[in-house]
Amino acid sequence: MSSVSEALRQATARLAAVGIDSARLDARLLLGKALGVDGTWLFNHADDELKDEGAFAALIERRLGREPVSLILGHREFWSLDFTVTRDTLAPRPDSEALIEAVLAELPDRGRPLSLLDLGTGTGCLLLSLLSELPAARGTGVDRDPATLAVAKGNAERLGLGGRTEFILSDWWQNICGKYDVILSNPPYIPSGDIGGLDPEVAKFEPLGALDGGADGLDAYRRLAAGAGNFLAERGLIAFEVGAGQAQDVASLLTEAGFAIRQVRKDLAGIERCIVAGR
Repeated sequence: MSSVSEALRQATARLAAVGIDSARLDARLLLGKALGVDGTWLFNHADDELKDEGAFAALIERRLGREPVSLILGHREFWSLDFTVTRDTLAPRPDSEALIEAVLAELPDRGRPLSLLDLGTGTGCLLLSLLSELPAARGTGVDRDPATLAVAKGNAERLGLGGRTEFILSDWWQNICGKYDVILSNPPYIPSGDIGGLDPEVAKFEPLGALDGGADGLDAYRRLAAGAGNFLAERGLIAFEVGAGQAQDVASLLTEAGFAIRQVRKDLAGIERCIVAGR
């Protein structure tokens, strides 16, 4: 039998050998799941015998197949909140926190009773993270996939935000009515021809409909910009996450639709990641 530390060493080496940069972290997270313990327990019991390696070995095999850790674990942290993740959703990414920061920077009075609309809500991570910071706000999450909406609704309930949210099955604006103070979206923005070259964790395991942005990656933004004026409150905000190199193109679509750009926010890597606009 291997010790906890030896099992981690061997698993880390196997993951690194197939090009997984986060091999050590992934091994620790997967062993923690297999044993039902946290990282502190693993550190304090490094020399203990790992009596049943079967469960851990099965999880490592899944990761060797490039299944994302978030899917294997079934959850991922975003904005210090824990979100359920399934094959029906994109996993929340740290880059998307730039959108949360950008919207909050435009809202000096966070106690206002705002209405939020999140188009293509996925896990609900954007909408629910904002609601966690805006105690009087209410939010509507929109998606065209019932299975995805079920994940978002479950996340809202688990985070104690179910009473301030509703979820609507809709293809973008199709079933939407009313006016909203904040309209936000992280739409599909990968050019169709680039999807095959993405990391296997993305190309093989994440929903194509949440990735494919058409020939130039901008199809969803065209629809979003064209319809936003019908649903944005007079002093409302639009906030869109964008892919690398897309900020100016998306800004142009918004200005052509009659909006003024208020902010372009970079992510931690210095990439222009979020466009904020208003009337």
